[in-house]
Amino acid sequence: MHDLRAIRADPQGFDAALARRGKAASASEILQQDQRRKTIVTALETEQAFLNDLSKRIGIAKRNGEDTAALESQGRQAREKIAVAKATLPEVETKLNALLAELPNILDPEVPEGRDEADNEEQKHFGQIRNFAFAPKQHFEIGEALGLMDFAGAAKLAGSRFTVLKGALARLERALGQFMLDLHSTEHGYTETAAPLLVNDATMYGTGQLPKFSEDLFKTTDGRWLIPTAEVPLTNLAAGEIISGANLPIRLAALTPCFRSEAGSAGRDVRGMLRQHQFIKVELVSLTHPDASDAEHERMTRCAETVLEKLQLPYRRMLLCAGDTGFSAAKTYDLEVWLPGQGMYREISSCSNTRAFQARRMNARYRETEGKTVGFVHTLNGSGVAVGRALIAVLENHQNEDGSVTIPEVLRPYMGGNDLIR
Repeated sequence: MHDLRAIRADPQGFDAALARRGKAASASEILQQDQRRKTIVTALETEQAFLNDLSKRIGIAKRNGEDTAALESQGRQAREKIAVAKATLPEVETKLNALLAELPNILDPEVPEGRDEADNEEQKHFGQIRNFAFAPKQHFEIGEALGLMDFAGAAKLAGSRFTVLKGALARLERALGQFMLDLHSTEHGYTETAAPLLVNDATMYGTGQLPKFSEDLFKTTDGRWLIPTAEVPLTNLAAGEIISGANLPIRLAALTPCFRSEAGSAGRDVRGMLRQHQFIKVELVSLTHPDASDAEHERMTRCAETVLEKLQLPYRRMLLCAGDTGFSAAKTYDLEVWLPGQGMYREISSCSNTRAFQARRMNARYRETEGKTVGFVHTLNGSGVAVGRALIAVLENHQNEDGSVTIPEVLRPYMGGNDLIR
């Protein structure tokens, strides 16, 4: 959600900022509704003040034995005007809020211009791409050859874009999630959190999934939504709250299933586990003081990078361009892991600073430790990381010519001490 005061102060600048995202000018329409709202509110206050004064005059007139018919007629007219204004105000406010709710966040000045992922900028690179002595296979070829990855069985149960993992691969998925959660909660200062997987409309609205992206979500028959990421419930824990500045930053982590309809992805990544309707992910969320959010963004991204480094996976950090930055984000880093079976980098984590955008939608605020100043917190979220894609990357980067997979050392305590999947 946007700050109306900022739009009033610089409507041309607001339109220019949205133009970076390819959005047409909106300030004039917003300010028109804003002025309508202010006019109605002013009229309400004026008529109410007049009615209060009129009540006193009627009381005095009655005590003096004077005729109050004319004054009571004025009172009826004032009450009618107040009733009309009160009936009109919600409609105007709803339209104003709808205009604001459909608009994406303002981009950070550091975000490069560009239309899509081809224009993203590489910020750093980690690890050497392995030189295989054989033709590396894709993860689904490895998994199916091991007899531990079943797509046909999943399709029988639920349709396309689902996977059944068995035996050592099911354990590897569990090991990856537990390793990441342990790392973030014991070494990176995040509080492990178990949150609902089903949430209401207000919760989806708070983080920006609604109203714009309803087609990307799954909805139950009783009106609840399956979470597309644990960012949704974790961030909304601050909804409607005023947090003491002394308690910031708040850092939360959760390992949850995630559910996405993958609307618009027909024909993309139809083989394997890269794009699923149901997947597991470790999510990181931070609530910070506005002055600390940029540093927190770098810290969060570094926490996600540490996961990939401990798994000995080559990756690169990308700063997303204007056209590829998500709706709620002001600035996003993507971590892309190298997949030798595909011969390309693929996204495994997105870490975003949304500044006060989500906090305004959910009214999440903080109070300065000195004084009574109240402001909106800044919210950040990041994958720390996507478990399914980490499993894919481990299989492809640590595969052996005989079809076995070497288990990264940090995962072996979670895998019963085994060093190979055969």
